[in-house]
Amino acid sequence: MIIATRGSALALWQAQWVAGRLEGVEILTIKTTGDRLAGASLVEAGGKGLFTKEIEEALLEGRADVAVHSLKDLPTGMDDRLVVAAVPRREDPRDALVGRRLAELGRGSRVGTSSPRRKAQLLHLRPDLTVQDIRGNVDTRLRKLDEGHYDAVVLAAAGLRRLGQDGRIAEVLDAEVMCPAVGQGALAIQCRADDAETRRRLAALEDPATRAEVTAERAMLAGLGGGCRVPIGGWAREAGNRLRLEAVVASVDGSELVRVRVEGETADPEGLGRRASRELLERGAARILEQTPAS
Repeated sequence: MIIATRGSALALWQAQWVAGRLEGVEILTIKTTGDRLAGASLVEAGGKGLFTKEIEEALLEGRADVAVHSLKDLPTGMDDRLVVAAVPRREDPRDALVGRRLAELGRGSRVGTSSPRRKAQLLHLRPDLTVQDIRGNVDTRLRKLDEGHYDAVVLAAAGLRRLGQDGRIAEVLDAEVMCPAVGQGALAIQCRADDAETRRRLAALEDPATRAEVTAERAMLAGLGGGCRVPIGGWAREAGNRLRLEAVVASVDGSELVRVRVEGETADPEGLGRRASRELLERGAARILEQTPAS
């Protein structure tokens, strides 16, 4: 069995984690469009799919049997010849500040992030901050922080913990402060839809609660039809047979923000996600989506 992945330290950690739970596995590293455009803005370059396209092509061409993605990188629309065969138990999906706590950042402090979602929510809460773009893998961003280019950077808590960098976390941001990205902290293990044996082997890695959570989040995102340019966050949490979903849509500059919290049965995560998207649109997200430039 050949597992395809990006070559970053975090992507390799994730692929090796999966490989350690299977037998007879080799890892194939693939450079994606997102990796080649390391110095460009992901939003301007096309956003979703930049880190998955070439890896999915390897699956479809038979050069790999399995792909391991950060689920938040996977577009909601997927080739019907492929399937997400397993979603393992999720790591903490929240965002984290490295460098300083939010309350320690003075007026004009420089905060690094390449995410419109993070930028919009930071500016909504703290319009006095200077939010600047930052690119590169986790180690690169931490180095830029240490070199004094920023006073703080925002990164996924999950990535920091997986790389053993959780000691760098100054503050984990609650969803009320910064709603996480859809699928953040979760892995998507993908294979060809017609590969029954691989699907059977991967099924052992499935976590039903995490699958329900990310299904609700992705249904909400699909219902909004928002691209990577629109600041959208979503975090579902499973508790017993109930699922709670918090979702946010914000204007790029953070001046407007619409938030909803909905709850429903775990058995119908797609229905819950669609309900959240309808409520967001009714409460003002439709206007924000219309005002966000498509290109």
